[in-house]
Amino acid sequence: MSGILLVDKPAGPSSHGVVSAARKALDTRKIGHAGTLDPRATGLLVLGVATSTRLLTYLVGADKTYTATIRLGSATVTDDAEGDVIFTADHNVLDAITDDEIQREITLLTGVIEQRPSAVSAIKVDGQRAYNLVRAGDDVVLDARTVTVSRFESHAIRRTLGAIDVDVTVDCSSGTYIRALARDIGSALGCGGHLTALRRTRVGSLAVDDACSVDDISAAQLIPATRIASDLFPVLAVTDAEAVDIGHGKRLATTIADATLVAVVHGDRLIAIATVSKGVARVVTGFPHD
Repeated sequence: MSGILLVDKPAGPSSHGVVSAARKALDTRKIGHAGTLDPRATGLLVLGVATSTRLLTYLVGADKTYTATIRLGSATVTDDAEGDVIFTADHNVLDAITDDEIQREITLLTGVIEQRPSAVSAIKVDGQRAYNLVRAGDDVVLDARTVTVSRFESHAIRRTLGAIDVDVTVDCSSGTYIRALARDIGSALGCGGHLTALRRTRVGSLAVDDACSVDDISAAQLIPATRIASDLFPVLAVTDAEAVDIGHGKRLATTIADATLVAVVHGDRLIAIATVSKGVARVVTGFPHD
């Protein structure tokens, strides 16, 4: 039993809790993930089972899509609704903010940008997770990093007493923090901002619409690693003898074009991820038959 499992995580359980549920449902400890979601967040978790965990390396860095709600009018220590409020804007400040000004800040955060990750991220500082340092009361300010926000669209702006809620969709590179986008818009407008809802709908070509619920996890929901790898890379189909050789890590002569990575496939089995240069395929990651 091996493959990629797509799960639609509900709000509440942690991502590791979902992994534990999958281990129990599939009766195996060999399960990993391609990126977690916060407990309050919902949406697509990509899990690898058995040898397919090796394919997760190539999915972690995939672009992602999120839908979210940004609340303007207050800032929190965690940049989301979980943390204590550390700033609240005066009603007059919020009343003066126009829809066009909100859209301007969204536009300024679209494209290749420098983003300072949220202090409660899992980034390590002197060997410790940043969120653990924040919980211990430390003041954590992380270095900015370059990320790409290829789409940042607002769909609705709702005004209530003391808050402006903005529903958005974001397409972004791996490593982008949506809560940091909320924080930075609020900061630029002088009113504070944080995230109140987050849902991941896409990881690479994988969509939450194809995911199962936690309660429906079963072996029948596993997607063959061959199918996922074939979507990610060019395919090098091999013979029986070649499958044995490359499965043992041997180099393989081939006539296909040079490629940084290819999926080496034998029938419905993924044998390896390889690199091809000057007519020779060399194994990068092998996938032993379970």
